Amino acid sequence: METARRVVVVTGASGGIGRASAIAFGTEGCAVALLARGEAGLAGAAAEVEAAGGTALAISVDVADAQALDDAADRVERELGPIDVWVNVAFTSVFARFDDIEPEEFKRVTEVSYLGFVYGTMSALKRMRTRNRGTIVQVGSALAYRGIPLQTAYCGAKHAIQGFNESLRTELLHEGSAIKNTMVQMPAVNTPQFSWVLSRLPRQAQPVPPIYQPEVAARGVVYAAAHPERREYWVGGSTAATLIANAVMPGLLDRYLAKTGFNSQQTSDPRDPDQPANLWKAADTSRDFGTHGIFDGRSSDRSYQLVASQHHGVVAAAAGAVLVGAATAVVGLLKKASR
Repeated sequence: METARRVVVVTGASGGIGRASAIAFGTEGCAVALLARGEAGLAGAAAEVEAAGGTALAISVDVADAQALDDAADRVERELGPIDVWVNVAFTSVFARFDDIEPEEFKRVTEVSYLGFVYGTMSALKRMRTRNRGTIVQVGSALAYRGIPLQTAYCGAKHAIQGFNESLRTELLHEGSAIKNTMVQMPAVNTPQFSWVLSRLPRQAQPVPPIYQPEVAARGVVYAAAHPERREYWVGGSTAATLIANAVMPGLLDRYLAKTGFNSQQTSDPRDPDQPANLWKAADTSRDFGTHGIFDGRSSDRSYQLVASQHHGVVAAAAGAVLVGAATAVVGLLKKASR
């Protein structure tokens, strides 16, 4: 008997983690609805989903527009069928000191990077409740727990998603609902955002090393969608080390990031003054940036921590040793930075 295909919605699917996740779902034979603004990026992503073995439906939509997003969900169910999995990824940001961000820019980041998740979850739940089944995956970050300099708007949004998702989870548990929600906390990832984010930094923005490829993040998303009983997953040893250190000694981590956080988020190259900014309009409307960013040569395509976290029943002791070792290394760095 042939197994029914899953219908998966991925927001922010034209690049980075969203695109890599959509392709990964495609390899499993899923019908994938790709939601984003950039038409060229969407077309490229849809072609890759199809090539991977999935069915693709590309929809250009701004996730900050609740009605447009709900209309997109209607179209998905008309053309692909009932939504089984909804993955919220879409975001935007501003790389700048807080004093250099305009109020309307901060509002826009919040509307896309936080309320876009809220609106997406609303659209998913409205349909899943009629069937009492489905899974919602929120793509988070280590920055959902740990704020860093030059990313006040983004960190604020990720913290908000964390609280929102926890609150929703308790409501679903209270109801005894069969609908599941989970969150995947990501490390630094080599995505195109560093080539299209609005930046007021003097040098080229970069993810804080160590950097992982989007496919690593996508494996975490796909696994979480298939195993949503856990409240959250961590991807990358750096994520685990950061969250552990922040829980144990957040004040010391404040001082460490104050000392290192400005330089670690910039390369030695000057910022391109002609770099596009996707805050108000898509940067990939006429140009497909692809899945990866510009840091392929410095990015890892594997995470042993991710494998360990997904098989913790078998390798719990080994995973614990890795986390303790990573946390010890971070503590050592923090102590040096505080001297």
